[in-house]
Amino acid sequence: MKNTTFGALIGATLLASSAMAFAGNQGAHDAHEAHGEPSASATVHHSAGAALEAYRDALVAKDIAAARAVFAADSLVFENGKAEGSWAEYEEHHLGPELGHFVSFEFPTYEVEIEVDGHQALGVERYTYRIELHDGRVIEREGVATSVLRHGADGWKIVRYHSSSRAPRQ
Repeated sequence: MKNTTFGALIGATLLASSAMAFAGNQGAHDAHEAHGEPSASATVHHSAGAALEAYRDALVAKDIAAARAVFAADSLVFENGKAEGSWAEYEEHHLGPELGHFVSFEFPTYEVEIEVDGHQALGVERYTYRIELHDGRVIEREGVATSVLRHGADGWKIVRYHSSSRAPRQ
């Protein structure tokens, strides 16, 4: 009987603690709503992931302006072991000129995981991609990317982007 009473007391205490923690967190979420951030954690996760998906979609569309829109002005880009610099530098010296040589850019497989902590999020993407060039060559790769995103007045923006790829293993 003592164990049952003690167990019930512990259970009630944990339940009360959980309810108080939820109430405290709800206030924090309500404060986020005051400046336009969604209060539901699933919505926040989705919108952070949507920023990464928007970048993928911009590459598929070969739309450099849409790609630029998801990067913060102070972002840094790293690709395959090289520091590319800011998004503006990466766009001007690397990605922008490359897109002009592509007939198509496809992602046959793509998955994204997001972990949100307040106004920052960590994204992990796993994908395969296929690029067809104007000269007839086809490039197929397996890739991964990690991103740090920041939420502000303009929504989620990528502030750090690091990607790498390799030829698919046979």
